[in-house]
Amino acid sequence: MPISTTGSTIATPVESSKSAISWGPIIGGAVAATGVTLILVLFGSGLGLTMVSPWSGESSSAATVGITAAIWLVLVQWLSSALGGYMTGRLRTKWAAVHTDEVFFRDTAHGFVSWAVATIFVAGFLASSLSSLAGVGAQAAGSAVSTAGVAGTSAAASSTDGDGGNMATSYFTDALLRPQQVRAQAGTNDAAATAEVSRILLNGAAQGAVPENDKAYIAGIVAARTGLAPAEARTRVDTVLKQIDDAKVAAQQAADTARKAAATTALVGALSLLVGAFISCAAAALGGRQRDEEEDLIVARV
Repeated sequence: MPISTTGSTIATPVESSKSAISWGPIIGGAVAATGVTLILVLFGSGLGLTMVSPWSGESSSAATVGITAAIWLVLVQWLSSALGGYMTGRLRTKWAAVHTDEVFFRDTAHGFVSWAVATIFVAGFLASSLSSLAGVGAQAAGSAVSTAGVAGTSAAASSTDGDGGNMATSYFTDALLRPQQVRAQAGTNDAAATAEVSRILLNGAAQGAVPENDKAYIAGIVAARTGLAPAEARTRVDTVLKQIDDAKVAAQQAADTARKAAATTALVGALSLLVGAFISCAAAALGGRQRDEEEDLIVARV
């Protein structure tokens, strides 16, 4: 009933009984976007954009394939968002007696919701794809870390040596029982000498460096077993220890590279999703406007 406050009549606002959101077009657009995403991702895999050949020299490097796969996934996300948003706008019914600005807002909102639903649908698949990109660097890091992983092994208190002793204390036991005549000890029990050298190297990896007295002791064992001169044996020991240090440095660099790759992948993925949301909103607004224009043109012709 009209309301009057100053003698003039004010029209009572009429509220529609229907919700402003249309789930039918939203679900339809989301399903279409999901289907296109799966098709394009499989198509890219068929073209080799996301795969690495197991044979050396038969494909691009892992880094190149990772970049190519990331670019392809971004394009897939944008194309599917555009199609899903456009279908959402075109499939909705015309809102009668609604201002043009409100129609534009509803169309963009429908496009955004359709994009969100489609993103939820493919979240698991997309997450696995992005993880595989970051895994390219992680696998390289894991390989290098396994090479230099003796530090972690020696640091574990529960580790045991070949004789059942505790690896954390075996090194100090060896130091207490270390013989004065290295050549005699090495010549009588090569297996024991090899095990002791291994424990010294493990302790050095855990501590970050091999002490000088341990280096001299290892050089004596090497000289006794190989017949090298003491100076040559010490040179061989220094060379091997440098190789161990280089492996540790390579492992650290690989791990840092993997971390940066994972962070970059996550950032690119987030920006791609934001751009996809914008594209879906714009496409829905375009589709909705074309749908209304087509209907107005039909009415004018009639």
